[in-house]
Amino acid sequence: MALDAYGNALAAVGAATLALLEAFEGVQRRVHPPRMLSLRETLTPLRDRQADALARFQAAAVPEGLAPFHEQLASGAEAARNAASLFVEPAPPAELAPRVLASFSSHCRSQERLYPLRLALRPLSRYFAEPAWHARLAELDPEPVSGVTLGLHRGGPEEDVLPRGAFSLYVPERCDGKTPLPLVVALHGGFGHGHDFVWTWLREARSRPFLLLAPSSRGMTWSLDAPAHDTGMLHALVAQVCAGWPVDRSRLLLTGLSDGASFTLLAGLAPDSPFSHLAPVSGVLHPANFANGNLERARGRRVWLCHGALDWLFPVSLARLARDELVRAGAAVEYREIPDLSHAYPREENQAILRWLDVG
Repeated sequence: MALDAYGNALAAVGAATLALLEAFEGVQRRVHPPRMLSLRETLTPLRDRQADALARFQAAAVPEGLAPFHEQLASGAEAARNAASLFVEPAPPAELAPRVLASFSSHCRSQERLYPLRLALRPLSRYFAEPAWHARLAELDPEPVSGVTLGLHRGGPEEDVLPRGAFSLYVPERCDGKTPLPLVVALHGGFGHGHDFVWTWLREARSRPFLLLAPSSRGMTWSLDAPAHDTGMLHALVAQVCAGWPVDRSRLLLTGLSDGASFTLLAGLAPDSPFSHLAPVSGVLHPANFANGNLERARGRRVWLCHGALDWLFPVSLARLARDELVRAGAAVEYREIPDLSHAYPREENQAILRWLDVG
């Protein structure tokens, strides 16, 4: 009976947490100042249901030998609840933006804590896989090849949960250490972190597969006014990945959000850039590109430029200007203007970018 009670509590908290995580992804995608009230109303009942299920799970008698599993799952569920609470609970106007950013980060901490449990909980494995793999999940986690380092790894300073200048690297569990894989380098936005932004692409990296590198800027955002400060670190990390794993250098994508998108163009068009494809999302063409010769190097470069028509931080007119300047410079530009997108990351665009990159 005790085991049945624990199983019921486990099933309830698992289902409620996954529902909350999935809903939160939708909320992140639709974030726009005029929508905030309705988004909070959407998320609140899911948060409350998950909080109740989590309380019952935490109060349940833990079967012998399951304490580490129980603690890991509870920790991931608590981070999901915290993410939703930070987003939905009232706050003074000056605290709204920091709380929203903190909620996004807590959502990532939840995924980080739950990912190791995917082999024990099939619904979790489904969450971290694209739909085409839901009937073949075992193929995503084969027996590892001896001598090949797989999975999610952190590097750089570790003096904090989110240290500046650190990075996250994900090597798909299907990597055999011999077959060259594409490499996606994903740059966070201002005040963001690679340990968070890696989750924006991990589901696709696990499913396709490809190598995924998410570095963190040395400052609170990318060094747009002194590009060499972060570009040197970025190139060194790419070289390190290429030395440790087989990389298909013809499919080496640099992408990013907001300031990360602006830095994508600055670093990606630099003279010593190793990148074959550039995909800036919700960024701008920084004025330095006109002065440093980057536009002269844009001829023939493949650029996927994506922007929201509702962007309140970087108006869409700036994206159209970037498109026109890059086309005038001879770049091969794919321009995507999304009517309902504000200043947010459109996860659905990953699939289109990967088709353009010829991955999967």
